[in-house]
Amino acid sequence: MPSSSSCDPPKRQRVLLKISGESFAHPGERGIAMDEVALIARQTKKAAEQGVQIAIVIGGGNILRGAQFTYGTTSIEEATAHYMGMLATVMNGLALQDALESIDCQTRLLSAIRMDAVAEPYIRRRARRHLEKGRIVILAAGTGSPFVTTDTAAAQRALELDADVLLKATRVDGVYSDDPERNPHAVLYRTLSYHDVQQQNLRVMDPTAIAQCMEHDMPIVVFNYKQEGNIERAVRGDRVGTLICSEAVLQRQGDDEQTKTS
Repeated sequence: MPSSSSCDPPKRQRVLLKISGESFAHPGERGIAMDEVALIARQTKKAAEQGVQIAIVIGGGNILRGAQFTYGTTSIEEATAHYMGMLATVMNGLALQDALESIDCQTRLLSAIRMDAVAEPYIRRRARRHLEKGRIVILAAGTGSPFVTTDTAAAQRALELDADVLLKATRVDGVYSDDPERNPHAVLYRTLSYHDVQQQNLRVMDPTAIAQCMEHDMPIVVFNYKQEGNIERAVRGDRVGTLICSEAVLQRQGDDEQTKTS
């Protein structure tokens, strides 16, 4: 299932959906708000009903961020803080799993840190088999290692599982030239190359995640999941949010558009 063609119109077969921990809470709040989780679950179910295999990597910032500790001024070491953040993603994973199963979705929660009482261990072949059987796979605990963000974990899992595209669900409509909540004149980009993201230092995903996707030609779509139906549209391959991929693919798409309109 080559990822290099996934910027093109043909239907996607397998996607990796990255959902931040903040998506599990009300704006400006912490903890888990089940109405927010239910919104994600409902949209994910509709997306899965199209026959697309869906793996989800979740963050834990609504509960705890490893970076919230000021290193050197507390007794918690930096690596320990990162492990604490990974455990927060498992809590979110349990909430999302129950929300999905309450609406009759077959779901499996896999953790990169072994905790057999609540989740299966992440094994690449096992995760792929669950996807092939039509189960929604929730991937928690990042990569299982400290000093790695969940953005990078999402990029890595997308590559490991041969996803067609990495979908990053956010609260804004895509990638902007500046923070749209602070700058009303910020420009929304519809397409970007990996080099554009790097050169303009756009805060899409962390630099390691962007570099991994660029090296392996894994396209990224950044979109607003709060708009009802957008997860379904993104999974289906409709134009939504901001597409990030190679310059060659963007050029090819531009040529195709010119051909259609000529």
